[in-house]
Amino acid sequence: MSSVKTVQNLQEVASFKVSPGDRLFSADQEEIKYGWTTDIYFIKTREILRALGLDKTPVVAEVFAGKHGVLAGVPEVKNLLAGTGAQVWSLPEGERFGEKEVILRIAGPYDDFGIYETALLGILASSSGWATAARICKEAAGDRRVICFGARHVHPAVAPVMERAAVIGGADSNSCILGARLAGIEPSGTVPHSVFLIVGDTVRVAETYRRVMPEGTPVVVLVDTFKDEAEETLRVAEALGGALDAVRLDTPGERGGVTPGLVREVRARLDQAGHSHVKILVSGGVIPERIIQLSAAGAEAFGVGSYISGAPAIDMTMDIKEKDGKPIAKRGRIPGISDNGRLVKLL
Repeated sequence: MSSVKTVQNLQEVASFKVSPGDRLFSADQEEIKYGWTTDIYFIKTREILRALGLDKTPVVAEVFAGKHGVLAGVPEVKNLLAGTGAQVWSLPEGERFGEKEVILRIAGPYDDFGIYETALLGILASSSGWATAARICKEAAGDRRVICFGARHVHPAVAPVMERAAVIGGADSNSCILGARLAGIEPSGTVPHSVFLIVGDTVRVAETYRRVMPEGTPVVVLVDTFKDEAEETLRVAEALGGALDAVRLDTPGERGGVTPGLVREVRARLDQAGHSHVKILVSGGVIPERIIQLSAAGAEAFGVGSYISGAPAIDMTMDIKEKDGKPIAKRGRIPGISDNGRLVKLL
C-alpha cells in the first residue's frame, strides 16, 4: 500500500497557488513527489476512478522507448516510486535499448503510482537523451577523455541531472559540481577566460594556478585569450615545465574555431620544444565528427557542451498491458506483458 502523500483532487489543484515573484521557477523535490508537476489529466483520472470505486484496480504498466538509445535516470525513478508500494522492473542504467523495447515495468494498484507517469517519463526521456549523446561522443573519442561542459546551456535545476546522465552515457567527467557528486566523481575544469582578461597575462595566471590549486590538481591552461595559440602554448610550457599537464584550445568561431591544422601545429611545436608530456584539450563547438578529426590531429581530451546538453529527449510511452491479471491494451498495441528478459527487479 502506498505511503506517499500526493495531490488528491481537482479542488486541491484549484486552491494551489504560487507566487512567481519570490521563487525560482523549477520544481523542488517535494513539489515533484507531491504531484504538482503531473499533467492535470491524471488528477481527473483519479477523480473518475475513485468515483467508480476502481482506483485500486491492479494493473501492470510498461514503458517503452520511441527510438534506440542509452538508458539513464533509473535511480531517480526508483526514488520517485519508492513508498508507492508498486513493484518495478527496469533495464540496468547505462544499458543500450532498442526502438519500442520495454525498459520499465510497474505493477500495483493504479492509483498508487499513476499520478507519477508524467514525471517518470520525463526523467527517463531527458536523461536517456543526454546519456545517448554522451555515448556517441565517447565512442568517437575512444580512449581519449570526454568532459561534459554543458551546464551553462540548460536551466540550473536540470544541469546536474544532465551532467550526471552524461557520465552514465560514457563521459569521463563533468564540470557541474552537483552533477559530479551525484555521479560519484570529482568535477573537472580549468578556469574561464575572465580570469586571464582580469589578470592580463596568461603565464601569470598559469603560475598562480599551479601555486594556489590543491595538491594533485591537474594544471590545464587556456592559451587562446591574448596571443597566437601556438606562441602562448610555448610561453606557458617554458614557464611551468613538467608541472604543465595540458593546454586548452577554445578558439572562438569568429576566428575559425579550433581546427585540425591548429591542433597539429600546437602538437608539433610542443614536441619540438621538448614538451611531449603536455596534452591538448579542445573545447568549443565539439561534436562527434570534430572529435574524430581533432583526435587524428593530436587532441587528447574534449570538453563537450551543447552537443550533449542540447540532445533531444527520447520519447517514452507508458501503457497499461494487464488489468486484474488479464491482458489488455489500447488498439494498435499488443495486450499482455512484453517478453524482455533483460529487465531486473528495482523495487
